[in-house]
Amino acid sequence: MNNKFATVALAVALISGCASVPMESKEASAKAKQFNPPSEGNSGLYIYRDSFVGKALKKDIWVDGKCLGESAPDVFFYEEVKGDQEHKLSTESEFSPNDLTIKTAAGMNYFINQYIKMGVFVGGAGLELVNEEEGKKAVTNLELAKKGPCS
Repeated sequence: MNNKFATVALAVALISGCASVPMESKEASAKAKQFNPPSEGNSGLYIYRDSFVGKALKKDIWVDGKCLGESAPDVFFYEEVKGDQEHKLSTESEFSPNDLTIKTAAGMNYFINQYIKMGVFVGGAGLELVNEEEGKKAVTNLELAKKGPCS
């Protein structure tokens, strides 16, 4: 009975409440949603979170070892990186970071979905590269988060 109660309590904690992070202006968010090509020689990364699960959780996001910020539900980050290189994206999870390595091409935008998954003690997070159509559709409904310190 205790295991069943703990599972239900965890599930409720993961879907109830709503975490928040500092946000950029509506104007900055609207500009990022124009999906313009990145600066010459660079690639653009749209890293977003739109999952229903884990609304109360904030999760760090790192690009090439540099803190991008903490994500919360219904937010995205935009970051330019050097094109024509491999880049390592990481997010905090329950026991250790989850990584995604992608090879970017200069002049292209890439869309990475940060998803929340059930854990043993707290929810974890993962990253997946999605196609441009899916990514643009998701980001259009989200708001731009400020880059900032990771926890």
